[in-house]
Amino acid sequence: MRKILRVEMRHHSPKGKASSQELAFFSYGFRPFFLSAALFVGVAIPIWVFIFAGSGNMAFLYAPRDWHAHEMTFGFLPCVIAGFLLTAMPNWTDRPPIRGWPLMLLVTLWLAGRLAIVLPWFSPLASAIVDAAFLVVMAGVVWREIVASKAWDRLPMGMLMSLYASANILFHVLWLSDAATNFAERMALALVMVLLALIGGRVTSGFTEDFLVQQGMAKRPVPFSPFDGIALVSIGIAAIAWMLDPQAIMTGWMLIVGGVINLVRLIRWHGWLTWREPLVLVLHVGYGWLVMALLAIGGASLGGGLPMEDALHALTTGAVGVMTLAVMTRASLGHTGRIKHAGPLTVMIYLLVNLGAILRVFGPGIDISSTIVLGVAALCWSGAYMLFVVGYGCILLGRSVEEALPQ
Repeated sequence: MRKILRVEMRHHSPKGKASSQELAFFSYGFRPFFLSAALFVGVAIPIWVFIFAGSGNMAFLYAPRDWHAHEMTFGFLPCVIAGFLLTAMPNWTDRPPIRGWPLMLLVTLWLAGRLAIVLPWFSPLASAIVDAAFLVVMAGVVWREIVASKAWDRLPMGMLMSLYASANILFHVLWLSDAATNFAERMALALVMVLLALIGGRVTSGFTEDFLVQQGMAKRPVPFSPFDGIALVSIGIAAIAWMLDPQAIMTGWMLIVGGVINLVRLIRWHGWLTWREPLVLVLHVGYGWLVMALLAIGGASLGGGLPMEDALHALTTGAVGVMTLAVMTRASLGHTGRIKHAGPLTVMIYLLVNLGAILRVFGPGIDISSTIVLGVAALCWSGAYMLFVVGYGCILLGRSVEEALPQ
């Protein structure tokens, strides 16, 4: 089981280097996809706040609320996932990374989906097909790599990506049929819960162990055990129950139980010992947001605590927002041969994304104008991603350190 879930993104030397400076950006999947995701969310969130405040009405393919929900769930997050998978798969399969023209085409396909939604020049059906194509193709890429390398221990990733692509297709089918898209959105968010527990859990414990070893500390995260399996199963069952019947009492208790079990899992990793290195500590914070989200969504299902909309943002702005930036910053440094250490700018990125999440989740309960609170939350949250663009753009656009050294 440990082998199946081991998804650490260790530095992997490319098999064949980029032939020129111009191709460096397309030498590895994390480069274009992480930068594209950060740029996209840095622009899309302020546009959403602009619309929410009643200052404008954009002629998108979908209504503003549906556009926001779709683009954050099926636009931004798949872009980050693609960057992660295309970078991690060579380590898993011992196959060369997807680079050059194939990678350019994948990025173009993702971008075409964003434009098809925001600039509906074609029929709604054609625009939906263009958008849905990216996740379908990415699922196909994952399955191809699994089959070609006979990496059968990675089957869960292939299945999860296929389900994610299906959720996006279902979203479009429901919307084009004038039906509510709530089920498709819950299906995607349920998959996100599982992905965060599966990938986020292994990354967090793996990198924590590496750090504690480097520091010469005797403490280690508890190795993957049946308890971790129970924690993953508890989230999987709770996520399915919430997807099928979010208001059921049993669903609420399943989510709370899953949250408590995963809180114990988080404590077993000894994250407080990593306080000297924010690059590792932030992974524990991100997983802590997942625990909070499970508890908050469970409480909302039972009719108490935060409203469901705010509880869901503990998952999206909190767990997703923090964990994606944690992975993006670490991978950008490690896979370009740089020292894996969070400098002041990186620390500011982490502070901003957490502050934005806190304001979005708990701000509506404050006796202040919701427009102001949500505006500040959006400014902080999207600002963290724009700061990533500023601080990491040159790293992602340029060559790796070892490639830049004179031969």
